[in-house]
Amino acid sequence: MNSGNQHQVLRLAAFSDGVAGGNPAGVVVGETLPSEAEMQRIAAQVGYSETVFAAPERDAWRVRYFSPEDEVAFCGHATIALGSVLAERGGDGVFPLDLNTGRITVETQRVDGATRAALTSPPTRSTPADPVLVKSALDLFGFAPEDLDPALPPALAHAGNDHLILALTDRATLARMTYDLSNGARLMRRHKLTTIDLVWVETPQRFHSRNAFAIGGVLEDPATGAAAAALAGYLRDIDWPHGGTIDIVQGEDMGAKSLLRAEIGATPGEPIRVSGTTRPIAE
Repeated sequence: MNSGNQHQVLRLAAFSDGVAGGNPAGVVVGETLPSEAEMQRIAAQVGYSETVFAAPERDAWRVRYFSPEDEVAFCGHATIALGSVLAERGGDGVFPLDLNTGRITVETQRVDGATRAALTSPPTRSTPADPVLVKSALDLFGFAPEDLDPALPPALAHAGNDHLILALTDRATLARMTYDLSNGARLMRRHKLTTIDLVWVETPQRFHSRNAFAIGGVLEDPATGAAAAALAGYLRDIDWPHGGTIDIVQGEDMGAKSLLRAEIGATPGEPIRVSGTTRPIAE
Protein backbone atom coordinates (compact mmCIF):
# COMPACT_ATOMS: atom_id res chain seq x y z
CA MET A 1 0.00 0.00 0.00
CA ASN A 2 1.23 3.52 -0.76
CA SER A 3 0.15 6.30 1.55
CA GLY A 4 0.71 10.02 1.23
CA ASN A 5 3.97 10.85 -0.49
CA GLN A 6 4.48 7.30 -1.79
CA HIS A 7 5.43 5.93 1.63
CA GLN A 8 4.83 2.19 1.43
CA VAL A 9 2.98 0.84 4.45
CA LEU A 10 3.49 -2.85 5.15
CA ARG A 11 0.97 -4.54 7.43
CA LEU A 12 1.93 -7.38 9.76
CA ALA A 13 0.50 -9.02 12.85
CA ALA A 14 3.03 -9.49 15.63
CA PHE A 15 2.98 -12.14 18.38
CA SER A 16 0.69 -14.24 16.20
CA ASP A 17 -0.58 -17.70 17.12
CA GLY A 18 0.66 -19.50 14.02
CA VAL A 19 -1.27 -18.20 11.00
CA ALA A 20 -3.88 -16.45 13.13
CA GLY A 21 -4.12 -13.79 15.82
CA GLY A 22 -1.47 -11.27 16.73
CA ASN A 23 -1.54 -7.49 16.93
CA PRO A 24 -1.60 -5.59 13.61
CA ALA A 25 1.10 -2.97 13.04
CA GLY A 26 1.93 -0.72 10.16
CA VAL A 27 5.60 -0.62 9.12
CA VAL A 28 7.18 2.11 7.00
CA VAL A 29 10.87 1.75 6.09
CA GLY A 30 12.55 4.41 3.95
CA GLU A 31 15.80 6.21 3.31
CA THR A 32 14.65 9.02 5.60
CA LEU A 33 11.83 9.44 8.07
CA PRO A 34 8.77 11.38 6.89
CA SER A 35 8.00 14.63 8.68
CA GLU A 36 6.39 14.30 12.10
CA ALA A 37 3.08 15.59 10.73
CA GLU A 38 3.21 13.07 7.87
CA MET A 39 3.99 10.18 10.23
CA GLN A 40 1.03 11.15 12.38
CA ARG A 41 -1.20 11.40 9.32
CA ILE A 42 -0.13 7.98 8.02
CA ALA A 43 -0.65 6.36 11.43
CA ALA A 44 -4.16 7.81 11.65
CA GLN A 45 -4.94 6.59 8.13
CA VAL A 46 -3.61 3.09 8.82
CA GLY A 47 -5.74 2.97 11.96
CA TYR A 48 -3.78 0.31 13.85
CA SER A 49 -2.82 0.90 17.46
CA GLU A 50 0.71 1.73 16.24
CA THR A 51 2.62 2.28 13.03
CA VAL A 52 6.41 2.21 13.18
CA PHE A 53 8.70 4.32 10.98
CA ALA A 54 12.36 3.44 10.40
CA ALA A 55 15.25 4.86 8.37
CA PRO A 56 18.99 4.06 8.38
CA GLU A 57 21.07 6.43 10.48
CA ARG A 58 24.80 5.86 11.06
CA ASP A 59 25.21 2.34 12.50
CA ALA A 60 21.54 1.77 13.35
CA TRP A 61 17.95 2.38 12.35
CA ARG A 62 16.26 5.56 13.56
CA VAL A 63 12.81 4.51 14.76
CA ARG A 64 9.64 6.34 15.82
CA TYR A 65 6.19 5.01 16.73
CA PHE A 66 2.82 6.68 16.21
CA SER A 67 -0.68 5.70 17.32
CA PRO A 68 -3.68 7.19 15.51
CA GLU A 69 -3.71 9.92 18.18
CA ASP A 70 -0.11 10.70 19.12
CA GLU A 71 3.53 9.61 19.16
CA VAL A 72 4.39 6.69 21.47
CA ALA A 73 7.82 6.35 23.11
CA PHE A 74 8.10 2.59 22.58
CA CYS A 75 5.89 -0.13 21.10
CA GLY A 76 6.81 -3.79 21.42
CA HIS A 77 4.56 -5.38 18.81
CA ALA A 78 5.50 -2.80 16.16
CA THR A 79 9.18 -3.47 16.94
CA ILE A 80 8.64 -7.19 16.36
CA ALA A 81 6.90 -6.39 13.06
CA LEU A 82 9.74 -4.05 12.05
CA GLY A 83 12.30 -6.77 12.79
CA SER A 84 10.48 -9.12 10.44
CA VAL A 85 10.52 -6.49 7.66
CA LEU A 86 14.22 -5.75 8.15
CA ALA A 87 14.97 -9.48 7.99
CA GLU A 88 13.06 -9.76 4.71
CA ARG A 89 15.20 -6.94 3.30
CA GLY A 90 18.60 -8.05 4.54
CA GLY A 91 18.42 -11.47 6.14
CA ASP A 92 18.29 -12.56 9.76
CA GLY A 93 20.41 -10.73 12.28
CA VAL A 94 20.50 -8.31 15.18
CA PHE A 95 19.31 -4.81 14.27
CA PRO A 96 20.15 -1.83 16.51
CA LEU A 97 17.26 0.62 16.80
CA ASP A 98 17.63 4.21 18.03
CA LEU A 99 14.41 5.38 19.70
CA ASN A 100 13.67 8.83 21.07
CA THR A 101 14.72 7.53 24.50
CA GLY A 102 17.76 5.41 23.65
CA ARG A 103 18.97 2.32 21.81
CA ILE A 104 17.39 -1.14 21.81
CA THR A 105 17.78 -4.12 19.49
CA VAL A 106 15.56 -6.55 17.63
CA GLU A 107 16.83 -9.97 16.52
CA THR A 108 15.23 -12.22 13.90
CA GLN A 109 15.38 -15.88 12.98
CA ARG A 110 13.42 -18.08 10.57
CA VAL A 111 11.85 -20.98 12.47
CA ASP A 112 9.77 -23.63 10.67
CA GLY A 113 8.98 -21.28 7.82
CA ALA A 114 7.93 -18.40 10.08
CA THR A 115 9.85 -15.34 11.21
CA ARG A 116 10.45 -15.17 14.95
CA ALA A 117 11.67 -11.86 16.32
CA ALA A 118 12.95 -10.93 19.76
CA LEU A 119 13.28 -7.38 21.02
CA THR A 120 15.45 -6.25 23.88
CA SER A 121 13.43 -3.67 25.79
CA PRO A 122 14.58 -0.44 27.40
CA PRO A 123 15.61 -0.79 31.07
CA THR A 124 12.83 -1.59 33.52
CA ARG A 125 11.69 -0.25 36.87
CA SER A 126 8.58 -0.54 39.01
CA THR A 127 6.92 0.93 42.08
CA PRO A 128 3.74 0.12 44.02
CA ALA A 129 0.76 1.82 42.40
CA ASP A 130 -0.79 4.87 44.04
CA PRO A 131 -3.99 3.71 45.80
CA VAL A 132 -5.85 6.71 44.35
CA LEU A 133 -4.89 5.61 40.83
CA VAL A 134 -5.87 2.01 41.59
CA LYS A 135 -9.31 3.11 42.81
CA SER A 136 -9.81 5.27 39.72
CA ALA A 137 -8.87 2.34 37.47
CA LEU A 138 -11.18 -0.06 39.30
CA ASP A 139 -14.02 2.44 38.94
CA LEU A 140 -13.25 2.79 35.23
CA PHE A 141 -13.66 -0.95 34.64
CA GLY A 142 -16.46 -1.45 37.15
CA PHE A 143 -14.30 -3.71 39.30
CA ALA A 144 -14.20 -3.90 43.10
CA PRO A 145 -11.12 -4.17 45.38
CA GLU A 146 -11.95 -7.82 46.03
CA ASP A 147 -11.49 -8.49 42.29
CA LEU A 148 -7.73 -7.90 42.73
CA ASP A 149 -5.36 -10.81 43.32
CA PRO A 150 -3.40 -10.09 46.53
CA ALA A 151 -0.56 -12.33 45.36
CA LEU A 152 0.41 -9.73 42.74
CA PRO A 153 -0.19 -6.22 44.14
CA PRO A 154 -1.01 -3.31 41.79
CA ALA A 155 2.11 -1.68 40.37
CA LEU A 156 3.31 1.03 38.07
CA ALA A 157 5.83 -0.71 35.81
CA HIS A 158 8.11 0.84 33.21
CA ALA A 159 9.95 -0.58 30.19
CA GLY A 160 10.20 2.39 27.84
CA ASN A 161 6.87 3.79 29.01
CA ASP A 162 4.54 3.42 32.01
CA HIS A 163 1.92 0.71 32.50
CA LEU A 164 -0.46 0.21 35.39
CA ILE A 165 -0.59 -3.51 36.23
CA LEU A 166 -3.69 -4.89 37.91
CA ALA A 167 -3.84 -8.63 38.63
CA LEU A 168 -7.37 -10.09 38.82
CA THR A 169 -8.57 -13.03 40.87
CA ASP A 170 -10.04 -15.14 38.06
CA ARG A 171 -10.25 -15.55 34.30
CA ALA A 172 -13.96 -14.69 34.18
CA THR A 173 -13.32 -11.25 35.67
CA LEU A 174 -10.66 -10.60 33.04
CA ALA A 175 -13.06 -11.72 30.30
CA ARG A 176 -15.65 -9.10 31.23
CA MET A 177 -13.30 -6.14 30.89
CA THR A 178 -15.07 -3.13 29.40
CA TYR A 179 -14.85 0.63 29.91
CA ASP A 180 -15.68 4.00 28.41
CA LEU A 181 -12.97 4.97 25.93
CA SER A 182 -13.05 8.72 26.58
CA ASN A 183 -12.97 8.26 30.36
CA GLY A 184 -10.10 5.81 29.98
CA ALA A 185 -8.15 8.25 27.83
CA ARG A 186 -8.58 11.02 30.40
CA LEU A 187 -7.41 8.77 33.23
CA MET A 188 -4.40 7.52 31.30
CA ARG A 189 -3.45 11.01 30.14
CA ARG A 190 -3.70 12.37 33.67
CA HIS A 191 -1.36 9.67 35.00
CA LYS A 192 0.84 9.42 31.88
CA LEU A 193 0.02 5.75 31.32
CA THR A 194 0.56 4.00 28.00
CA THR A 195 -1.66 1.02 28.90
CA ILE A 196 -3.55 -0.43 31.81
CA ASP A 197 -2.47 -4.07 31.89
CA LEU A 198 -5.08 -6.40 33.40
CA VAL A 199 -3.66 -9.87 34.07
CA TRP A 200 -4.77 -13.21 35.42
CA VAL A 201 -2.17 -15.63 36.77
CA GLU A 202 -2.81 -19.13 35.45
CA THR A 203 0.54 -20.40 36.79
CA PRO A 204 3.61 -18.52 38.07
CA GLN A 205 5.03 -18.72 34.53
CA ARG A 206 1.83 -18.32 32.46
CA PHE A 207 -0.30 -15.18 32.39
CA HIS A 208 -3.43 -14.07 30.56
CA SER A 209 -3.57 -10.36 29.76
CA ARG A 210 -5.81 -7.61 28.39
CA ASN A 211 -4.34 -4.16 27.71
CA ALA A 212 -6.49 -1.04 27.63
CA PHE A 213 -4.95 1.53 25.25
CA ALA A 214 -7.47 4.38 25.35
CA ILE A 215 -4.76 7.04 25.22
CA GLY A 216 -3.92 5.80 21.72
CA GLY A 217 -7.55 5.88 20.64
CA VAL A 218 -7.84 2.08 20.81
CA LEU A 219 -10.02 0.26 23.33
CA GLU A 220 -7.68 -2.73 23.62
CA ASP A 221 -4.51 -4.18 22.12
CA PRO A 222 -4.44 -7.91 21.27
CA ALA A 223 -0.67 -8.08 22.01
CA THR A 224 1.53 -5.59 23.84
CA GLY A 225 5.27 -6.25 23.94
CA ALA A 226 6.08 -3.13 25.94
CA ALA A 227 3.61 -4.09 28.67
CA ALA A 228 4.97 -7.66 28.64
CA ALA A 229 8.47 -6.30 29.29
CA ALA A 230 7.18 -4.02 32.04
CA LEU A 231 5.30 -6.89 33.70
CA ALA A 232 8.37 -9.12 33.51
CA GLY A 233 10.55 -6.42 35.07
CA TYR A 234 8.02 -5.99 37.88
CA LEU A 235 7.97 -9.73 38.56
CA ARG A 236 11.75 -9.67 38.87
CA ASP A 237 11.58 -6.71 41.27
CA ILE A 238 9.27 -8.57 43.67
CA ASP A 239 11.13 -11.90 43.44
CA TRP A 240 8.21 -13.64 41.75
CA PRO A 241 9.02 -17.33 41.00
CA HIS A 242 9.20 -16.76 37.24
CA GLY A 243 11.94 -19.29 36.55
CA GLY A 244 13.59 -16.96 34.04
CA THR A 245 10.77 -17.02 31.47
CA ILE A 246 7.08 -16.18 31.38
CA ASP A 247 4.49 -16.75 28.67
CA ILE A 248 1.61 -14.32 28.13
CA VAL A 249 -1.61 -15.14 26.30
CA GLN A 250 -3.37 -12.00 25.11
CA GLY A 251 -6.15 -11.13 22.68
CA GLU A 252 -8.28 -14.25 23.25
CA ASP A 253 -11.32 -12.24 24.28
CA MET A 254 -10.96 -10.19 21.09
CA GLY A 255 -10.83 -13.27 18.86
CA ALA A 256 -7.17 -12.57 18.09
CA LYS A 257 -5.16 -14.91 20.32
CA SER A 258 -1.57 -13.73 20.67
CA LEU A 259 1.44 -15.40 22.28
CA LEU A 260 4.30 -13.51 23.90
CA ARG A 261 7.37 -14.85 25.69
CA ALA A 262 9.48 -12.74 28.05
CA GLU A 263 12.95 -13.80 29.17
CA ILE A 264 13.93 -12.33 32.53
CA GLY A 265 17.57 -11.87 33.49
CA ALA A 266 18.77 -11.79 37.07
CA THR A 267 20.01 -8.18 37.24
CA PRO A 268 17.44 -5.67 38.54
CA GLY A 269 16.49 -3.09 35.95
CA GLU A 270 18.19 -4.74 33.00
CA PRO A 271 16.26 -4.98 29.70
CA ILE A 272 13.78 -7.78 29.09
CA ARG A 273 13.85 -9.93 25.97
CA VAL A 274 10.36 -10.32 24.47
CA SER A 275 9.78 -12.62 21.49
CA GLY A 276 7.06 -13.84 19.17
CA THR A 277 6.24 -14.67 15.57
CA THR A 278 4.81 -12.47 12.82
CA ARG A 279 2.47 -13.03 9.90
CA PRO A 280 1.65 -10.76 6.93
CA ILE A 281 -1.80 -9.21 6.74
CA ALA A 282 -3.46 -9.32 3.35
CA GLU A 283 -4.63 -5.88 2.22
